[in-house]
Amino acid sequence: MSTSHPTAGRVAMVSEHASPLAALGGPDAGGQNVYVAQLAGRLVRRGHEVTVYTRRDDPRLPERVTTPEGFQVVHVPAGPAAPIPKDELPPYMPEFGDFLARQWATRPPDVVHAHFWMSGWAALSGAYGLDVPVVQTFHALGTVKRRYQGAADTSPRDRVAIETVIGRECDRIIATCEDEVAELEAMGLSRDRISVVPCGVDPEQFAPVAGARRPASAPRRLLAVGRLVPRKGFDRAIRALADVPDAELLIAGGPEAALLLAEPEAERLRALAEECGVADRMTLLGGVSRERMPGLISSADLVLSLPRYEPFGIVPVEAMACGAPVLATAVGGQLDTVVDGVTGRLVPADDDHDLGATVRGLLADPRLLARYGAQGRRRVLARYTWDRVAEGVMRAYSAVSSVPSLSGALR
Repeated sequence: MSTSHPTAGRVAMVSEHASPLAALGGPDAGGQNVYVAQLAGRLVRRGHEVTVYTRRDDPRLPERVTTPEGFQVVHVPAGPAAPIPKDELPPYMPEFGDFLARQWATRPPDVVHAHFWMSGWAALSGAYGLDVPVVQTFHALGTVKRRYQGAADTSPRDRVAIETVIGRECDRIIATCEDEVAELEAMGLSRDRISVVPCGVDPEQFAPVAGARRPASAPRRLLAVGRLVPRKGFDRAIRALADVPDAELLIAGGPEAALLLAEPEAERLRALAEECGVADRMTLLGGVSRERMPGLISSADLVLSLPRYEPFGIVPVEAMACGAPVLATAVGGQLDTVVDGVTGRLVPADDDHDLGATVRGLLADPRLLARYGAQGRRRVLARYTWDRVAEGVMRAYSAVSSVPSLSGALR
């Protein structure tokens, strides 16, 4: 890596539960981890000095790690050095904030970017009195989770109230989609302090894989990807499969295949497949590595992304990057990413929609699916690369700090 370009700015990222070093697939490890890692790497390439602060969840972790991409990860001692579900982390945020305050007292960053609501809590505490601007990305909002999960919502009772305070106290909010902007405005937060910057994908890693498509004589392949939690809507895909003869459904996500027997959601989905008479055509793959995912996506005739709610939803973007057509529920960020009738189809999120008929109609028109896939790839290249994301984030930084919106040539 060349060092010919001066550092454009010191950026501190706070990601209390989602380490950019974490292995994906766990209950609290997913899109936010990827977002933080990819954004940090892209900002370093633009000359920024980036440090990511995340909670120490293993006593063996060193205090500070320099990644191959050039950003540093600091493991913050806040609470036990052990894995803790993120909904149980709030009591440790004051300790996290105190650590940040000590770190920044002698050499404050030019801007702090907090990821998730508890990170915003800790970041605002750490930056207090230092005249350091704080930019907030919520990644998910308590109002949405409470609306859709009701009594099953495990978030702390005061989450929404704290998120509202964070939204008022931070210098700028980065929302990932227009649906999130509407939620933030409903919380009483001002639209003129919100920037919309989507999540991204690496179009070189996620690209069509030659030879991945199966012969025409093989069953049509439906693919669904995501964490094994009820809100992802895998049950809807299984029910639809019952109305789509000569098709198979692969579900990728959760722990490795050998550990699926101990996964409650996997057991629920297997029982549903038996009930629907499709157990022989539905396969739970377990966790699939990111290295294998482009080939798997490229082998699918249609990618199903059917969550009941979704803050952004990276699966449709990764599918489009691989040239795969997408059938998605019209929720959250999927309203922005999937263009109905252009890159795929959007359907209502309620269970009344005849999903099986929609899938049958799409599979019956291979030319249409090929057109959707090609248009999806073009849309990703135009809007959803990590370089595009980094540009949008830097514009948000520059609105509240000395960090320039455009800095140095890519290194």
